Amino acid sequence: MAVDYTVIVVYLAGMLAMGWWGMRRAKSKSEFLVAGRRLGPWMYSGTMAAIVLGGASTIGGVGLGYTHGLSGAWMVFTIGLGLLALSIFFSARIARLKVYTVSEMLDLRYGGRAGVLSGVVMWAYTLMLAVTSTIAYATIFDVLFDMNRTLAIVLGGSIVVAYSTLGGMWSITLTDMVQFVVKTVGVLLLLLPIAVVKAGGFGEMRDKLPDTYFAPLGVGGETIFTYVLIYTFGMLIGQDIWQRVFTARSDKVARYGGTVAGTYCLVYALAGAVIGTAAKVMYPKLPSADAAFATIVKDELPMGVRGLVLAAALAAVMSTSSGALIACATVANNDIWARLRGAVAGGDASGGDAHDEVKGNRAFILVMGVAVIGVSIALNDVVQALTVAYNLLVGGLLVPILGGLLWRRGTAAGALSAVVAGGLTVIGLMWHYGILANEPIYYGLLTSLVVYVAVSLATPPTDPVTLAAWRERVAGRAPEPTAPEASVTA
Repeated sequence: MAVDYTVIVVYLAGMLAMGWWGMRRAKSKSEFLVAGRRLGPWMYSGTMAAIVLGGASTIGGVGLGYTHGLSGAWMVFTIGLGLLALSIFFSARIARLKVYTVSEMLDLRYGGRAGVLSGVVMWAYTLMLAVTSTIAYATIFDVLFDMNRTLAIVLGGSIVVAYSTLGGMWSITLTDMVQFVVKTVGVLLLLLPIAVVKAGGFGEMRDKLPDTYFAPLGVGGETIFTYVLIYTFGMLIGQDIWQRVFTARSDKVARYGGTVAGTYCLVYALAGAVIGTAAKVMYPKLPSADAAFATIVKDELPMGVRGLVLAAALAAVMSTSSGALIACATVANNDIWARLRGAVAGGDASGGDAHDEVKGNRAFILVMGVAVIGVSIALNDVVQALTVAYNLLVGGLLVPILGGLLWRRGTAAGALSAVVAGGLTVIGLMWHYGILANEPIYYGLLTSLVVYVAVSLATPPTDPVTLAAWRERVAGRAPEPTAPEASVTA
């Protein structure tokens, strides 16, 4: 295992080094939060694929393949479909808005205070997303070093907090590019073919497993539909995803780079399901489906390769964790703290030079990072926490956000009412049916839609001046918020 340990240690040291390099480059708010809006297609595609394919997509995707066969790909597949839909239909206009958060977009569209409540909901979602990613360090470091759960969370979380705090989005972009390459090599080019060969090939897999393992809809139609509602729609509106769209150099980069990343996700989804299916042949009676990834890596891969594949799993977790962390800190600072400070001061609280803005955002990442590590240590049930986060996000915010992008008649009153009605419906039904039930998201979305349309039609239309300014921003004709900067063409 010495070679495997060396691979992991070198990888972690490299992450910290990139954080230090990013610190030297992040000199303004734009550089720190959205990498100066300068990413070209190669870097944009890699970082977007890295953030959406986290530990749940890698370890969880293999686990679903172990339980359901090839249809276990559907969870990650719907993530890829959501990214494709976002990139093709919405990313160009999102990139042209030149904002930093989803709530700022809602304020621009509806005028005034439509984004206040949405900021709280989005903060809770990004916090829990960061927590669930951080908890996954315990699984990986346990396989690597037989490490105590709390120590593993502190170690992995501290590394992510360190490089994210130092360089912001530039550090995260650079580390995500490395993580994208490591995941591609480790999972797609090494683990996938080795697992299939060790299982005896596809013919042997078919002979040893039930036919349901190779049925496209074996996981169940209702489950697939729920995946679409939660993950496909979640990709359309999450701050962690939008913040990556804001990094694109142009709307064309956002559209075509995101399409490449979404297509990559579809391939990754199928690969995880195949690996899990192969693991079922080799280890038919594992105590937990989520143990399939670690077991096949530990027992079947040669020295050195094992370290690289475990680094790939670590990369998957780190990319999602860092993306969620900076999104959480950005929302906390820009959408919650700045508004509260402005309300107390009785005016605009956004004053201060660029250096102060970078220091402030860096401090928020550090504080949110410490909070994430603390909550991760205290929390055990990852699936329930993530389900609560996605249910609140989609049930409360999907309709107001997509309604603002697609329907001129939507109003601020309609948006706020939809957030409250959808959120309360989701919370109430999760309490009634159980957190993992499908009903909360079904009825939450329906309630949010009905309330949004009814209240919008019952209240005066949005001010024409606000709508005119919104159309200018969506068309990309509004003045740039900062001076033009040189492009990164990678």
